[in-house]
Amino acid sequence: MSNISSQIESRLAREWQQRGPFAWALSPFAIVFGAVAAARRTAFARGWLASERVPVPVVVVGNVTVGGTGKTPTVIALVEALRTAGFAPGVVSRGYGAKVTRPVAVTPASSAAQAGDEPLLIARRTSAPVWVCPDRVAAARALCSAHRDVDVIVSDDGLQHYRMQRDAEVVVFDHRLGGNGFLLPAGPLREPMSRHRDATLINDPYSRMLPPWPNTFALALKPGDAWHLDNPTLRRPLAQFAGERVMAAAGIGAPERFFATLRAAGLAPVTRALPDHYAYSSNPFADADADAILITEKDAVKLGAWHDARIWAVPVEAALDHRLVDLVVEKVRGRSPA
Repeated sequence: MSNISSQIESRLAREWQQRGPFAWALSPFAIVFGAVAAARRTAFARGWLASERVPVPVVVVGNVTVGGTGKTPTVIALVEALRTAGFAPGVVSRGYGAKVTRPVAVTPASSAAQAGDEPLLIARRTSAPVWVCPDRVAAARALCSAHRDVDVIVSDDGLQHYRMQRDAEVVVFDHRLGGNGFLLPAGPLREPMSRHRDATLINDPYSRMLPPWPNTFALALKPGDAWHLDNPTLRRPLAQFAGERVMAAAGIGAPERFFATLRAAGLAPVTRALPDHYAYSSNPFADADADAILITEKDAVKLGAWHDARIWAVPVEAALDHRLVDLVVEKVRGRSPA
């Protein structure tokens, strides 16, 4: 089943990069999708649907496209940057895959099934307060009630969660940008490319050219030393895996980007793309002929029910342009906590 899902995701990713027969056949549905999305945005903008302020400023980091773009490393880096600027940030998220109906706190000891893989990774990497709930307003209020020192909230995704008012929006793209420019299901866009935002980040290791959009910055994702899943204190530079039989696996929105990162480090791994948010209920590498298996940290937080001593996790650090950080800080300081 996972192989079929991965093949479907790969096919969609290819089709959404071009305006071929597939995209044109689905374009009538995209028109309907766009009309519904526009009506919803208008309803919130005009007050026909109520939006709510939470006690502290809110910065949303999200996508207008389907699929991974580097959003989670961006959230982690932004939390650290706000902390350096003198703030005490907290994080809210939907908690994709977590079966929660009310606000739940995420700690480093939580499980991915309880919290979702991305919120758990954020909690472990930042040690910031993290709360999850499909209702992000409720999550933000619960976080602020439990952590009186928090003076700014970073929302992991939630760009389309208009019920929560926000003070700054950062939209993250990768090298695919808006693909064929069509809305779902004919293309990858949840909203038009023209959608207003305060800043745009482009995660594109293949080009130094940035689109001529206002407040657009490059996002650099750099891998760190791999750490052993069974003994996280054991670390190895990626270059040390050269010459070994290496498998690279990723259950993320854009697995090829992870594979390209390893190749850029001088490795020649056999690759295995898994569906985004893959559950790892059993070991998918039991048949792998490899000395080492390199996975992302997002995958690593979901492993634990089974054992494979060959697995190493590769952390990724996002380097944010200081001008982006200054822009966000200015937006946050423009609204004092209630």
